[in-house]
Amino acid sequence: MKTFRIAIDGPSGAGKSTVAKAVAKRLGFLQVDTGAMYRSIGLYVYEHKKDPDDKAAVIACLPDISIDLGFSDEGQRIYLNGRDVSDDIRQNVISLYASKVSAIPEVRAFLLGMQRKVASEHDVVMDGRDIGTVILPDAELKIFQTASVKERAKRRFDELTAKGQAVSLDDIKREITERDYNDSHRAEAPCVPADDAVIIDNSNITIEENTEIIALLYEMRK
Repeated sequence: MKTFRIAIDGPSGAGKSTVAKAVAKRLGFLQVDTGAMYRSIGLYVYEHKKDPDDKAAVIACLPDISIDLGFSDEGQRIYLNGRDVSDDIRQNVISLYASKVSAIPEVRAFLLGMQRKVASEHDVVMDGRDIGTVILPDAELKIFQTASVKERAKRRFDELTAKGQAVSLDDIKREITERDYNDSHRAEAPCVPADDAVIIDNSNITIEENTEIIALLYEMRK
């Protein structure tokens, strides 16, 4: 079966998952948030008190990790060893854990087959950091979505405080800057635009406008 694959990449806080969910709903596609998969592994490492910088310790965890995706009208849900962790993985501390474990080749290989299998069976909007460059290098439409650090930090601050988490805007800016550096400079699948990606800076546009741009690009490519 021929499927249409939309790859949305970009740095932390660029609204990839929000826009991917909106585009998927509009087009009737499945949204696949690959970042949630890495966050789930980061959550497992965090909860089991392993050092995310200890590559061997993280790899040793993989045989004990089972990740499943669920799809509904509300979007993707993710299950870690049978437990719905869709909300738990959004803790601020898990962002840095996810960034660290995602730099490990064995972790990426662990998830690669799952990601490609979903895209071979469904029309998908898949978002992450290396979808257009590594996971789906032949995707029919590739987007690299970004925004300023200031804007991304504000969005993250608003999201977390709305959930009742006590966070510092300056700390979030610092963490985003650190994660940007880690993600774009890692040896394994760095977060960079694919050569044929359309770059969208959404610092000053709405989710609706961002969604409209991608929907129009889809109409041109399908």
